[in-house]
Amino acid sequence: MNKKLITGILISVLILCTAVFFLISNPDEPVTQPSETNTDDHDQPLRKSQSESGNDKNDNESPEVEVEEKKEKDNNPDEKADESGSRLQELLNKAVRSTINFFTKEHMHVAAVGDSLTQGVGDDVVEGGYIGILDQKINQDEQRVTFDNFGKRGNRSSQLLKRLEKPSIQESIKQADIVLLTIGANDVMQVVKKNFLSLEMSDFKQPRKDYKTHLESIFTTIKNLNDDASIYLIGFYNPFRNYFKNLEELNTIINNWNQTGKTATSNFDRTNFIPIADMFHAEDKNVFAEDNFHPNHRGYQLFARRVLHSITTDQ
Repeated sequence: MNKKLITGILISVLILCTAVFFLISNPDEPVTQPSETNTDDHDQPLRKSQSESGNDKNDNESPEVEVEEKKEKDNNPDEKADESGSRLQELLNKAVRSTINFFTKEHMHVAAVGDSLTQGVGDDVVEGGYIGILDQKINQDEQRVTFDNFGKRGNRSSQLLKRLEKPSIQESIKQADIVLLTIGANDVMQVVKKNFLSLEMSDFKQPRKDYKTHLESIFTTIKNLNDDASIYLIGFYNPFRNYFKNLEELNTIINNWNQTGKTATSNFDRTNFIPIADMFHAEDKNVFAEDNFHPNHRGYQLFARRVLHSITTDQ
């Protein structure tokens, strides 16, 4: 396939994806949140007391998912979904039980900052996505850990760096034992937005350098607030892989940005990278919400399990 054809396909796909993206999230004017110039009020954390109505939902009410055992002979889709959902629930419960001794420190606190993946956009079962799931599971029997969720849909790395100046976020980070961070996907989409009529792979080069600079400033800011906290940067995934399996350019872009994030974490003590791209592979289409970009409840369950494993094995 010649270069022009590859470029043409890439441009067409990214134009389509950008059009869909604009319908679900405007990075400059987030759909479900006040604008970036608003006062500090909207950056009050989502805590258990604030999301109690969402957490009261039974976690077993997860959306229908395909059965993971593809050799299953039962052709009833509802029964397959229930079995697959129950199996994932048990795996997550097992992960929590096997690591619960990690959360024995009195008044342990987790601050989560970032974009829509931290906010939990797409999860229609538990408010707060993977943070809400961790809150439910870890604190099911007794309050072991407090969680502050400062996720904001549409945030880019430059915007998150600015938000770290807000007193409510700074206070939470100062008290935190662990800081969880998702950021970068909207930086990629911003490149597409600015260049989609003449998009080339080279358009991502400088923005990726800027992303690394922003990440390092974010890590430095967090460390200045609380040098004892462990920081976990969670990677992001290619949400278009289900539809464009053979378009490797998209995977290359995401892999390059994830590698940049991993490299940035290596320059700071107690700062780690958690990959998640492998969990959102083409063979499993039932990890996405209806917008086809964000994880659904099942996707966030997988997300939570990976994060839980990482923070309890790296300490």
